[in-house]
Amino acid sequence: MGNKNKNHENNQNRYNGDPAEEKLNKENASVEAETPELEDVVPEDVEVNDEPMVEEESSEAKIGRLEEELQKEKKEYLFLMAEFDNFRKRTLREKSEIIRNGAEGVLKGILPIVDDFERAIKASENSDDVAALKEGMKLIYNKLRKYLELNGVKEIDPEDRDFSTEKHEAISAIPAPDPSLKGKILDTVEKGYMLNDKVLRHAKVVVAQ
Repeated sequence: MGNKNKNHENNQNRYNGDPAEEKLNKENASVEAETPELEDVVPEDVEVNDEPMVEEESSEAKIGRLEEELQKEKKEYLFLMAEFDNFRKRTLREKSEIIRNGAEGVLKGILPIVDDFERAIKASENSDDVAALKEGMKLIYNKLRKYLELNGVKEIDPEDRDFSTEKHEAISAIPAPDPSLKGKILDTVEKGYMLNDKVLRHAKVVVAQ
């Protein structure tokens, strides 16, 4: 502002005495007085960003980057598909082996019982002791039943007289000797067995009607 006043005074001294020039000088001084300096225009709290502008990614560079990402995702997808195919083949192979050899342990456990039967048969050829033979057969039978129970095989209770299509198979029906026995099991022709919670063999029974 001091420079403006000094220039204004110099202009007045220079053109002193000329009305036209004096009028022009006044107009210039008025314009200079109304024109704010730069430090007055820019507010003090405005921060000037001196950081360089980041150039936007070109279309070609963007396409190239996306193609690289696509190829990477494609390779990972193919790798996962190959891993899954190997897992599927391995699972099928293991399942086939289990089915083929699943009975191996069960059959191996029965072999000692077969040995007991063979010894009992051989002993019966040279013995007339019927009571001893019967006792030996009972021991072998109980051993076999215990082994089956250890492997989850249990007999369907033959004392259960309530007929059930889930456990029993009616091979014959006879008139009920008493009205209270109608629909009940009168006789079990062949025992049934359960494997855990599944029917291994239905019991064949005679039902009263």
